Amino acid sequence: MDYLKIKKASSLKGKIKISGAKNASLPLIAMTILAKNSVTINNLPNVADIKTLLKLLSNLGALCNTDLSNNSATIDTTTLHETKATYDIVRTMRASILVLGPILARFGHCEVSLPGGCAIGQRPVDLHLKALEHMGAVINIEAGYIHATAPKGLKGCEIIFDKITVTGTANIVMAAALAQGSTTIINAAREPEVVQLCEILNANGVKIEGIGTAVLTVYGTNGNLLDIKDFSVIPDRIEAGTYLCAAAITKSELTLEDVNAKHLGAVIAKLEEMGLTFSITPNTITIHPAQTIKHVKIITQEYPAFPTDMQAQFLALATQAEGTSIIEERLFENRFMHVSELQRMGANISLNGNVATIEGKTKLSGTDVMATDLRASSALVLAALVADGETSVHRIYHLDRGYDSLEKKLQAVGADIQRLKE
Repeated sequence: MDYLKIKKASSLKGKIKISGAKNASLPLIAMTILAKNSVTINNLPNVADIKTLLKLLSNLGALCNTDLSNNSATIDTTTLHETKATYDIVRTMRASILVLGPILARFGHCEVSLPGGCAIGQRPVDLHLKALEHMGAVINIEAGYIHATAPKGLKGCEIIFDKITVTGTANIVMAAALAQGSTTIINAAREPEVVQLCEILNANGVKIEGIGTAVLTVYGTNGNLLDIKDFSVIPDRIEAGTYLCAAAITKSELTLEDVNAKHLGAVIAKLEEMGLTFSITPNTITIHPAQTIKHVKIITQEYPAFPTDMQAQFLALATQAEGTSIIEERLFENRFMHVSELQRMGANISLNGNVATIEGKTKLSGTDVMATDLRASSALVLAALVADGETSVHRIYHLDRGYDSLEKKLQAVGADIQRLKE
């Protein structure tokens, strides 16, 4: 098993190219199930979650010609012959549930393993299933599998999500793409990753109104598969935000390339509150250091508010801010597991339910720490960059799920970071 050995960085300097967004890539890969042609997706990140979903499609019979070292994959789902997504794949990645909507819409039946729990909290698929039932699906849960059939095809209807769900919105948009008639989704997710899925479907034969708003109307093709043109994935806003925090915590100037600052509005706003300044172009962000990092108050909410996927990184940054910072986590009930590891490094953090109080500025010391989930991993890396001595971050398979070549990118801007074997 790999781990990262990190020594304190005096300063970072240079440029980092941002990879394609993992959270956009996953629904876009699932979307190829709706295609009647082979589709090449460019700017895919070379991360474990992408490989897992491509393996799932291969198991279903798709032909996947993958070259993730060059960030591309050509997927031909015309050869699909299986409709069962088995537990051994789904258990490793909850986002596998994204194949449910498109398989059901295309074949009229499917079996998808229940994804189970998640380290950062329960993310039930009830909202997906209720929406599909509204569209005419018959759904039974048997032996840990979702058995879904649509004997008369899926039919457009009005769907109101009780709470905003990113994967639920993506799943229903894909199901609605091949349905009969129009489907209106109320309280839809507005994340850039959902927007790109809608934009690509809209450009390839599925009319969608309200893209980027909380109300989407999808006009189905009545079962006709799509001719989907090749496309590129949008930049990863969470990866970009993580490297902005790396620059902020080490008081460094860094330039991010191939990035969309419009997707990072809430993150940049909070960094500005903390004293950081920026130079922004359509494709780059340069962050300029602050002599003193100011304390901050953050509440995680759905896009366009502050993203839960940046909470852990800002918590690490707040340990180096002057004064008391407050971070309230409103989306996941168990997303502060990195706190105990940061406390081992010397951080002064107290937890009260879903609220973390961070007293800064704190001197951190290197030690052995353990990653508990994807974003917690990156928070520990950030803390290690300013901790005295040497830090070893273990269980980085979590990190490899969502960050493409993190240690290489940080090495290139001056960090003393190595990937080693246990």
